[in-house]
Amino acid sequence: MTASPEMTHRREVARRVVDEAAAEALALFRRRGELIVDAKGPQDFVSTADRQIELMVRERLAELCPGETVVGEEEGGEIASRYWIVDPIDGTSNFLAGSPLWGVSLGFVVDDRPVAGAIRAPVLGEGLAAAEGAGVLLNGEPFRRPVPPADLQLMSMGESLGEDLEASLAIQRRLRERRWIAESFHSTSIGLLFSALGRIEGHIQPVTTMWDIAGGAAVCREAGLHVEIERHADGAYAIRAGTPALLAALG
Repeated sequence: MTASPEMTHRREVARRVVDEAAAEALALFRRRGELIVDAKGPQDFVSTADRQIELMVRERLAELCPGETVVGEEEGGEIASRYWIVDPIDGTSNFLAGSPLWGVSLGFVVDDRPVAGAIRAPVLGEGLAAAEGAGVLLNGEPFRRPVPPADLQLMSMGESLGEDLEASLAIQRRLRERRWIAESFHSTSIGLLFSALGRIEGHIQPVTTMWDIAGGAAVCREAGLHVEIERHADGAYAIRAGTPALLAALG
């Protein structure tokens, strides 16, 4: 299938903006001890780096896609039928603790469906960009997801203090009974990045947000994974992105 010019353009915009934002975020990571940090809630932090990177992304999108709606984790925005959505630093607690497991995520959403986006792990030096029908790029080069050995049965599961604990434990029990190993990276972007790269079979998260998942969902779907997104009544989302084997194990 030949990619539409719009989707190729969206992929390139997402890649360029995320790459630039990631470079700036990495510079801030190296002097993270100087940053001002606030707590938005239990285990939910925001730093001057988050705000600075989001502002940078908004400015670049205004140059590259003038007039288009942009929504961000820190500065908010009005949801439209078509909009960009950014998580400037996904995994802020990891970022502040000095862990390499954090990322920058940008997605383009049409009618509540992520159709293009990019995710990058700056410390790891890895980034993926994709759009529907346009294929996936790894660090700017065409990429095809390798198939990991089926018997490894590795996946990642996101967590939220706001989710139903018993329901979460039931999912973990079901996976354990079926001999699956569930990692927890505390960064949705990293879980989705590793899924698309073929290092794990997929990522599930019962309670999340669109800014956490938009970029990674678009990448995972274009990489060949099954992606299911559900919107809860309270506006939160759930995502299941993975191989048929993983989704079958989830029931």
